[in-house]
Amino acid sequence: MLEVKNLHKSFGEAHVLKGISATFEKGKTSLIIGQSGSGKTVFIKCLIGLFTPEKGVIDFDGRLFNKLKEKEKRQIRKEIGMVFQGGALYDFMTVEENIMFPLKMFTKDTKQEMLKRVNFVLDRVNLHNTNHKYPSELSGGMIKRVAIARAIVMRPKYLFCDEPNSGLDPQTAILIDNLIREITQEYNITTVINSHDMNSVMEIGDKIIFLKDGHKAWEGTKDDVFRTENKAIVDFVYSSNLYKKVKVALLRGE
Repeated sequence: MLEVKNLHKSFGEAHVLKGISATFEKGKTSLIIGQSGSGKTVFIKCLIGLFTPEKGVIDFDGRLFNKLKEKEKRQIRKEIGMVFQGGALYDFMTVEENIMFPLKMFTKDTKQEMLKRVNFVLDRVNLHNTNHKYPSELSGGMIKRVAIARAIVMRPKYLFCDEPNSGLDPQTAILIDNLIREITQEYNITTVINSHDMNSVMEIGDKIIFLKDGHKAWEGTKDDVFRTENKAIVDFVYSSNLYKKVKVALLRGE
């Protein structure tokens, strides 16, 4: 389990995160939603150690990450997988080399052992025989799947995704959503996703946290989203066709 308590982060005079607290459970997908500038990306970058908060606690199963020495943080980083918004693959590396990169950095596995693991995760994300392709030869959806394969190659306990559906067509976005949910449940991973996609919220969101102006303005399940009277989140999702469709169904008792 990952627990965050009273997290604050500023950049100069800009106070971006203002006392956020949340709990993320194993085997569940938790979605962080909110407008641009609400603090979503800063929040997730604090959780993975790219930013250091000025105040608060980040607790990975009893280990206070932001209070640890660098050597101790390195051990937790081995347990974290990250899918960045654009995939963040190295253009000069093949698919195989991109996925193998964390293994080379964090393990002492032999080349044969690393290749076996690479092929396993490629098979898991349905990318057979793509080992020697370069990112420029892949579609947007394939790039995201390679990024997911790289994120899980170290058998992480925690998976973080920053806008994994950004730039994808609706059908491909659904495939990525389903893949993330399957992997989360299959390997009992604690998964935290930044998203603006309300379809993702409804498809895979076990818990939804809504950020507004650096505060946690609302928290609930995907079903609660359409029953809440919280004005902040209602205003955020009201323009969504999905919101209107589900709201009408609920009013009809369907």
